[in-house]
Amino acid sequence: MPINSFLYPGAKVTPAYEVANSLRFNKASSDYLTRTPSGTGNRRTWTFSAWVKRSKIHSVGDQIFQQSHSEGNYMKVYFYANKIYWRGQTSEANSAYIVTNRLFRDVGAWMHIVARFDSTNSTAGDRMRLYINGVEETSFSTDINPSLNYDSFANTTNAIDVGRDNVNNGSYFDGYMAEVCMVDGQSLGPTSFGEFDEDSPTIWKPKDVSGLTFGTNGFYLDFEDSSSLGNDAAGSNNFTVNNLTATDQSTDTCTNNALVLNPLSANASYVFSEGNLAVAINGVNNEKKAIPSTFGSSSGKWYWEVKNTSSSNQNYIYAGFVDADVIGQFITGSQSNAPYDANNGYGNFIQGSGTASAGIGIYKAGNSNYNTSTTYLTNQIGMFALDLDNRKAWFGVNGTWINDASGNTGNPATGANSTWDSDDLISTDKVWMPATAGYYSGPSCSYNFGSPPYAISSGNTDDNGYGNFEYDVPAGFYSWNTKNLAEFG
Repeated sequence: MPINSFLYPGAKVTPAYEVANSLRFNKASSDYLTRTPSGTGNRRTWTFSAWVKRSKIHSVGDQIFQQSHSEGNYMKVYFYANKIYWRGQTSEANSAYIVTNRLFRDVGAWMHIVARFDSTNSTAGDRMRLYINGVEETSFSTDINPSLNYDSFANTTNAIDVGRDNVNNGSYFDGYMAEVCMVDGQSLGPTSFGEFDEDSPTIWKPKDVSGLTFGTNGFYLDFEDSSSLGNDAAGSNNFTVNNLTATDQSTDTCTNNALVLNPLSANASYVFSEGNLAVAINGVNNEKKAIPSTFGSSSGKWYWEVKNTSSSNQNYIYAGFVDADVIGQFITGSQSNAPYDANNGYGNFIQGSGTASAGIGIYKAGNSNYNTSTTYLTNQIGMFALDLDNRKAWFGVNGTWINDASGNTGNPATGANSTWDSDDLISTDKVWMPATAGYYSGPSCSYNFGSPPYAISSGNTDDNGYGNFEYDVPAGFYSWNTKNLAEFG
């Protein structure tokens, strides 16, 4: 089965076509796009295509797109729990309806979905065809083919929403979308939107779709204009933006997958939002469970930032890095000695709180820590520089690197005066990754691996031109994404 290259971070794939932006949808803030066509297009023949990266496996629907006349009269494509549903109803009867047997549970990878509709086809099984990453799905738990010349509710004059069920005003999508297309009047296969890599023939990647004929009600959403996120790049079928802002434009795309936190390793007390870049702990004290990112590395030099969004004095948030062997394990220790595990050698964190005036604690693997006079309070941004080649790490706050244990000013760019050295990063044969943890109910933070979920006042990139950071990226350090990982990790 061909795969999406970004299931395997570090694969050396250089797409001929680069996707610059995606749009980050947040279920909690009811994000969606909508438009109402002025005229009817082709209801019998059309194609919908989108690249998506899920943020969470919900027990309710995650709507990708829906066009509806009323409840019981619609056409929609959506996730429900682990499966993909493509459903068309007329007068509350399932007229066109397929549900995959295959499960889709990866929250760290991009995938390509093509829904190809042609009710004029004389072969019933070819009237409704679903493709994932360039390969047609053929195994369905529900498989109801539309009747010959069935008029779907796509390309009608009813409202079409991207990211929401527009009848029930719910089932908002949680995650990222890129290269969202509707082609009115043509039934197109996946090769109109993507192709297999010539050097890695199992890898599916996007290609330029700007030359397609999109038809009367067709559209192409590339999300490249932050001031007009609903802009139709192929014409004038623009969408109205609802609850989305310029900060929801992301550089995490299907040609350069970026790091996010991994909610699959967390329990219900961790609440994720903003495409798994923001996390809060609700309702449980003494949580202290290490929540890592979706991938990591055993080599290279990496930079990221974390904004402390906690609001309470004693509700501590921990930001740092762990090794992959302990994903999802509980961090041992108490409030006084914070997260560490001497046996596994992980739990390298700095501690932030809401309104406390005390210094932050820096907690090292192997049951050791020291405190500094630096504070890491609400709305302050922590800086992290991790050098896995030389087994060193630096922490900083609001543009200033924290001194080492001897009081010397740290400088990641020169390798001087690291907060930690090789005595702390115990093993060189482990995969290390950013992580977070919390203590008491209420702490929260937002991660910036290169595409921040919050507004920043300046824009700094790494030496490869990737990332959008508040503070200068040290020379030789890079943001966490698949292109940098393939080159340096």
